[in-house]
Amino acid sequence: MPHTASRYLAESPRVGIRPYTYEDGAEFIARARESKDLHQPWLFPPTTDAAYAGYAGRLIEDRSKAGFLVCEKAAGERDEAIAGFININNIVEGGFQCGALGYGVFAHAAGRGLMREAMGLVVDHAFGPMRLHRLEINVQPENAASIALARGAGFRLEGFSPNMIYIDGAWRDHERWAITTEMRAGR
Repeated sequence: MPHTASRYLAESPRVGIRPYTYEDGAEFIARARESKDLHQPWLFPPTTDAAYAGYAGRLIEDRSKAGFLVCEKAAGERDEAIAGFININNIVEGGFQCGALGYGVFAHAAGRGLMREAMGLVVDHAFGPMRLHRLEINVQPENAASIALARGAGFRLEGFSPNMIYIDGAWRDHERWAITTEMRAGR
């Protein structure tokens, strides 16, 4: 079934962002499996039906999360391919109005600038309709591609946290990057 433009929350010339659906499972799983060498050791997206159902369910149903599939807009009648994902986790409302981003590109779309376009759309959506004030990204220092995406989207390096997040069997150091509505307005 084609993903029509009406399903997008926002779009740029080459990508659109939209919420996850349970029906996206087969494509998401296939793309995650194809991208294992690209993702690991940084990221472990779901690669089974059960894992995807739980993962997508949390992003669909939990108000402290918002998940966005990045879809490459297709020419003609072809279905749009899922190019990656950007999730806002740990959303805190009230005086904080903040969330933490997690993201990944799939191998077929890597290195083409699609995630940079999508990151701008997600940040605009977070600071617009979602009314957040601050977004954070925690990145392992060796993950140069992820750091380049954060920097390219206007995030600033705010610090370093040793042994911050448990990933792939160990506590990993992370750099902390952030952007606020004021920084976005000043660009």
